[in-house]
Amino acid sequence: KAAAEEAKKAAAEEKEKAAAEEAKKAAAEEKEKAEAKEKGKAEAKEKGKAEAKKEDNK
Repeated sequence: KAAAEEAKKAAAEEKEKAAAEEAKKAAAEEKEKAEAKEKGKAEAKEKGKAEAKKEDNK
């Protein structure tokens, strides 16, 4: 009986660890997405500036 309890406990801990890993992975992906969005915004801004400059030079 004690062995079964230990096994159950170990399985629960493994499950928790796996869930934590998944959460970490999801958070990292969200962060990457947010950073990519910010980078895209910044690049669009720079592109807009460059386009405006080109127009000024005409």
